[in-house]
Amino acid sequence: MDSLAWAVFVLVAGGTAAAALRSWRWRARVLARLGQKRTAAAEPLAVTAASAWKELLSRVGSTVPASPKSLPQLRRRLIRAGYRAAAAERIFQGVRATMAVLLGSAALAIVWHSGASFDRVLLMTAAGAATGYVASGQALSWRIARRKHAIEKALPNALDLMVVCVESGLGIDQAMMQVARELLQSHPEICDEFAVVNLELRAGKPRAEALHNLADRTGVDDIRKLVAVLVQTDRFGTSIAQTLRGHSDYLRVLSRQRAEEKAAKLAVKLVFPIFFCVLPSLFVVTVGPVLTRLIRDLMPMIENM
Repeated sequence: MDSLAWAVFVLVAGGTAAAALRSWRWRARVLARLGQKRTAAAEPLAVTAASAWKELLSRVGSTVPASPKSLPQLRRRLIRAGYRAAAAERIFQGVRATMAVLLGSAALAIVWHSGASFDRVLLMTAAGAATGYVASGQALSWRIARRKHAIEKALPNALDLMVVCVESGLGIDQAMMQVARELLQSHPEICDEFAVVNLELRAGKPRAEALHNLADRTGVDDIRKLVAVLVQTDRFGTSIAQTLRGHSDYLRVLSRQRAEEKAAKLAVKLVFPIFFCVLPSLFVVTVGPVLTRLIRDLMPMIENM
């Protein structure tokens, strides 16, 4: 019972902390969109605490051995998740090692307090450490998928605004810069990527290379198609505005088809919840009173017979 109570306490505390952190992020994002400034006294404290945590995690991550072959792939995943800092790999390695140690220690304390055998203690400690190690990677994958979805959702609106900018006389580079400025509050992910493209173009990279880097950083199929269309348009000298408008219409049609596909799958996905959750309760509500009345009226008659 003590180990179960400790486990429940740890889960409730962790869930509460995660919910509080998420609500704080939502509030900070809303305040940033509304243009309100945070208090000057709280901001340096938050920045100092965040910097201290990053420095600590970076030092922990630098001590963790890593395979040279896996570092480029990890770097690519971190970039797709939106982390471009120079120490992003070390910080992620530190987070992974810290999570493994914390969950392993928590599992060790719980199982050791319950009086289990040494083999069980060793097994549960290893399981807790493995869970912490895998959880950080799964969180990064979730972050990548979320960012990809945000970019896919924002791409048609960005293309429409790019069409307006190009038709008004701007070039493709200036149009991307203007889109990055105008949609910064509503779609920060795609604006961030467009800003990186502009920085690469200012640094002297060819436009085709910068666009291919955009497709590689995001990992979104719609961005890859857009990059292929823009490269072909730049090579053959066709109208950029017509190309962008046609691709925007194609993306909207594709989005509508995806929504229709999900709606068509909904009926099949609802079979199991209806069969296991709705039908039993409906059966109890409709047939339960009838069975109760039959048993109440028929049981005395059966006993008298």
